[in-house]
Amino acid sequence: MPQAATKRDARYTYADYLQWPDYERWELIGGIAYNMTPAPSTTHQRVSRELFFQFVGHLKGKKCEVFNAPFDVRLPAPGESDLTASTVVQPDLVVVCDPAKLDEQGCKGAPDLVVEILSPATAAKDLKEKFVLYERVGVEEYWIVHPVEKAVTVYRRGPEGLYGRPSVYTAGDRVPVGFLPELEIDLAMVFIDPGTEEAV
Repeated sequence: MPQAATKRDARYTYADYLQWPDYERWELIGGIAYNMTPAPSTTHQRVSRELFFQFVGHLKGKKCEVFNAPFDVRLPAPGESDLTASTVVQPDLVVVCDPAKLDEQGCKGAPDLVVEILSPATAAKDLKEKFVLYERVGVEEYWIVHPVEKAVTVYRRGPEGLYGRPSVYTAGDRVPVGFLPELEIDLAMVFIDPGTEEAV
């Protein structure tokens, strides 16, 4: 489970976060600091790279943009300013369609889509705290990628603003992006075996 290391017993803001060394990777959720080490596995990096390339290819020339980690997403709660924001996360991938949310520090406000790739160190946080967070702040789609199982669980916001029953896709499927009906992600390429160049 992700640990908050030496920052465990205090609550922090984005202003504090900006003072920490660049070589350390942290996330803040409700003021609690989570250590983002160790570095992602090779499989994690391959999956992230292919997802990023597919999004880039589809979104080129369109208003939506895709960004991959490390990329700060600040999610101020009501009454918080940018610097007093108690939540700053670094999803594996985000798609942002509102250019007003982008600045040189990253994204301020909810992206349209968030992708988190599970690892043993982050799975509990991604499945619990981040699920609640992304639903609450209005992320339209939350994708949870399971590299070992070669599957993607997709949550989409319903008319009540809550995530409905998830859709599950496996290697060989194409995942539609709900708010971009012309875009589908080919999981055969995402979960390809680098040794055989075949989907597994």
